[in-house]
Amino acid sequence: MRNIVNISLPEEMVKAVEDGVKREHFSSKSEFFRALLRSWMEGRLAKELEESRQELRNGGGKLLKSFKDLR
Repeated sequence: MRNIVNISLPEEMVKAVEDGVKREHFSSKSEFFRALLRSWMEGRLAKELEESRQELRNGGGKLLKSFKDLR
């Protein structure tokens, strides 16, 4: 199921969105924003993974060898 989200943008940003849609060949402004959101979410996940790796390098956390170790 999809929901509609309305946003308010200044004219300069509207022009940037329209330019991005044309340049990147998005089918719509909605697809443009979905791509931006996916990218942002991937970036957050990458940051969280790097933080977890750093915690493991610093001796924190627990390295699991199997699902049984989750208990």
